[in-house]
Amino acid sequence: MIAEVKELARAHTGEAIQTLVSIMTNAKAAPAARVSAANALLDRGYGKPLQHITGEGGPVYVARIPEPCKTVEQWVASLGDQSSPKPSNGSAAEAT
Repeated sequence: MIAEVKELARAHTGEAIQTLVSIMTNAKAAPAARVSAANALLDRGYGKPLQHITGEGGPVYVARIPEPCKTVEQWVASLGDQSSPKPSNGSAAEAT
């Protein structure tokens, strides 16, 4: 279905280009319509201009992702003392 629509649209390419040219060159046409037609012609003839993303003016975020461990033993060793539970609720049981 999509291929058929493309084929039908492409059959009218010449007429569409002529229409855009006639709008662009018609002094009685609204200026916005003339500019729009000119832009459409340029986009189809040369492609849309590239839009460079510079990243200026915004914050820069860097994510440092750790290397994955190759073995379970390596992962357990990387935990260090984190694997033993440490109560931190401030109860009297901690002080004893």
